[in-house]
Amino acid sequence: MIELAARLTTGTVYLAGEALECCITFCHTTQPEHRDSQSHSDILENLAWASAQIHCFFSTSKNTGEKSSPVEKTTALEVTSCDIGDVVFHTKPKILFCDLTIPLGETKTFWYRESLPIEAPPSYRGNLVKYSYKVTIATQKVGSHIRMVRIPFRVLPISPIMNVQDLAALCGNETTDELQPTNPFSEERKVETPLTMALQVLQNLTARRSPNSYMITNTRGKVGRFCLFKSAYKLGEDIVGTFDFSVGTVTCMQVSVSLQPEEIVKKSTPSKNTNKETSSRSMTVARYHEVTLGLTHSQLILPIPLHITPAFDTEEVSLNWRLHFEFVTTNEKLLPSNEENDWNAPLNVAIETMVWNLPVKIYSTLPKQITQTVGNEAYKMVIK
Repeated sequence: MIELAARLTTGTVYLAGEALECCITFCHTTQPEHRDSQSHSDILENLAWASAQIHCFFSTSKNTGEKSSPVEKTTALEVTSCDIGDVVFHTKPKILFCDLTIPLGETKTFWYRESLPIEAPPSYRGNLVKYSYKVTIATQKVGSHIRMVRIPFRVLPISPIMNVQDLAALCGNETTDELQPTNPFSEERKVETPLTMALQVLQNLTARRSPNSYMITNTRGKVGRFCLFKSAYKLGEDIVGTFDFSVGTVTCMQVSVSLQPEEIVKKSTPSKNTNKETSSRSMTVARYHEVTLGLTHSQLILPIPLHITPAFDTEEVSLNWRLHFEFVTTNEKLLPSNEENDWNAPLNVAIETMVWNLPVKIYSTLPKQITQTVGNEAYKMVIK
């Protein structure tokens, strides 16, 4: 028998536009119970062919009452499975070999390299839709069925800006001298690619500090002032802000802030006549909560998880992020005055809850900051 083992040597997380590399080995081994009864035909094993390519699958959630339709086989190298979804993107299959003979005990190693397009959709598992990426390795023995192994990996969107001309224009208008100092004595000049230009733009967007203040009010008066130091963040960063309740005329008892996604499906399906559907989900990926009764100031620190998908926009779906605020307020005077020595908290308090949504922009980070926490294991398959 032949054991196929494949592993991504460049990590499991990639930016759109990056190149991945996969090491594929074919080892001719024998089963332990058959070691003493080897025939001449068992000494050599033949494989007719092997190929590798990248597939991006798109599927709808079961919550929508729909199932993704199976994809018909176009060639033997583009075999898909109906339980994964529709293929919305795939690279051209690359032939690793044809008519390979492997003697017993030997191993043959092949390398597969492919670049992802910069406009490729990101990996995403949402409430309504899902994008997933696989490296599909297919092989076949003469007279046997096609065997496949799929290696999952994650793709991050490089930017909501997918147009290369727009990237070039933005990079021409942005100044990166302060962020990335250059060597004036170096004669080498790096060639700007769409990927490097997009990385420069993202670095500039997320590095800027532009504080914005918001006065929070309800029908009874001012609740307080909220200051957000910047509105664009990368995965893994902290959303930092401050609350100032000293300017309020209404008592704020507690406040909670949640980081929530907003998913909008834009592409109509054969079983639906609607062209746009907004996901009304209350899923929270990060949350901050604090009792603010008696406080004049408070600080918000909300970490952005590395596993979420940054904002993106495709033909099928768009994803944005927001901060969802909940303020619990009251008009009653709860705190004691300076002259009172003893004070007991009231048993019942008439409260009001107000909500507020503030959009924020979340961009990708460098894949090496994510792959440090994700294992890169080898995927194996036995070919008999």
